[in-house]
Amino acid sequence: MSDTEVAAEEVAVEAEVQEMSVLDALKEVLKKSLMHDGLRKGLHECAKALDKRSARLCCLSKSCDNEEYTKLIRALCTEGEVHLIMVDDGKELGAWCGLAKLDAEGEVRKAVRCSCAVVTDFGEETHALTVLLDFLKKQSADEQ
Repeated sequence: MSDTEVAAEEVAVEAEVQEMSVLDALKEVLKKSLMHDGLRKGLHECAKALDKRSARLCCLSKSCDNEEYTKLIRALCTEGEVHLIMVDDGKELGAWCGLAKLDAEGEVRKAVRCSCAVVTDFGEETHALTVLLDFLKKQSADEQ
């Protein structure tokens, strides 16, 4: 391959990487943290991680119908200064956290609803983590 072909491939790869959405980045970060045993799911585990101040990121489902549940998680995130990301659907969050059955093609067949997930260890440094952390920095700067 010539130098121009290699340069063209590098530009194409960089363009694909830069177009990663925040939800795609969140999905990849959750999967990496699950593989490195840094993901806590459910109210009890999440509340313990937030209370111990070991949480680094919290995801809460907008479809959670228990008002007290959401108030508790929001209060613990505010107290521990943990970033909170709202996810539209609890079943989607459950699938991202590994609480789903997959078919032969790797598509989600049946997902268990998860209202809250907390990342205590990101695992390895990836581009998705960089995209997500940049989004969180912009979000916190906008709030101030």
